[in-house]
Amino acid sequence: MKFGNIFILAVVFLMQSCSKNGQGIKPKLGSVTESVYASGAIKAEDQYTVFSTVNGILEKIRVIAGHPISQGQLLFELENEKAALNTENALLAYQLSKENGKYIQDRVAEMELKVQSSLDKLILDESLYKRNKRLRVLEINSQIDFERSELAFKNSKINYETALRQLTQLREQLKNEERRNKINLKFNQKTQNDYQVKSAFSGQLFDVLVKEGTLVTTQTPLAIIGKSNAFFLEMEVDENDMVRVALGQKVLVTMDSYKGIVFDAIVDKIYPIMDERSRTFRIEAHFVKPPDKLYPNLTAEGNIIIRTKDNAITIPKSYLIDNKYVLVNRNERRKVKTGLSDYQKVEILEGLKENETIYEPK
Repeated sequence: MKFGNIFILAVVFLMQSCSKNGQGIKPKLGSVTESVYASGAIKAEDQYTVFSTVNGILEKIRVIAGHPISQGQLLFELENEKAALNTENALLAYQLSKENGKYIQDRVAEMELKVQSSLDKLILDESLYKRNKRLRVLEINSQIDFERSELAFKNSKINYETALRQLTQLREQLKNEERRNKINLKFNQKTQNDYQVKSAFSGQLFDVLVKEGTLVTTQTPLAIIGKSNAFFLEMEVDENDMVRVALGQKVLVTMDSYKGIVFDAIVDKIYPIMDERSRTFRIEAHFVKPPDKLYPNLTAEGNIIIRTKDNAITIPKSYLIDNKYVLVNRNERRKVKTGLSDYQKVEILEGLKENETIYEPK
């Protein structure tokens, strides 16, 4: 049931008793509070639902609902035989690549010698080519000797560049092969670890939502975790009222678990997007002084105080007809102008004086 605000009980009782006697009532001078209704539930700080990042059969539950847990604690184990085999294969491939790396490293050493040898020959052939070129200019040697030295120099240059390219390829092969297998091993190890579901935070395990032997997917909720000694209100406000809600506003909260008690809270977070299905906005509020005992998902209702006006002329809402008329002289309608209102009474701005009597519509 929607909660109004704090009213003067004697005034309300007097209005109701007069109405029952059919004698009518007179407007009263008092305070009226405008508020916005919100409904929601209690949530634990850092409350979240645990999901698995992989699909599989739930093999073992390692925790008990209601117990405290620590960050990184193992919660669930999924069957991971296939993942373990993949990891073992990846490890063997990585070890093999390291063994192959030794062989490739020997080839690299051989190729380095070949590169050095081809470089030495290139330097020699280049020197002979330049010498024969000078001699040819002086016509000391024959054209055939010059051309032979030129061809030898070009071949040496090609051989050196080919050997150097092969050396670079061998080095890249050695580096890439081992790196690729190392990455594959880490990936499979990470995948295998994903079959162990661990807690992201320290707190309390409120509930375990699955049983051993269940087929678990990435969409299957496994458990609910949150802080055991810190709670807040998560509430929904209708789109028609949202424009009047602001941070820091006071909220009067009632709960079925604490009937007849009103708790104060403060709006401290507003989510600036509307839920298109419910046409509501989500807000969060924290208790000024929370109840002694709270549990996640307890229902709550609240009235967000927008503004309060003192010394206002008010009448019960039940005496207002079509939001703009009151009954005077038992059956005469009179038009009035209204102001602030809550769930029980409404402010009259014009059309009715304090000393006039009004009657409840039949």
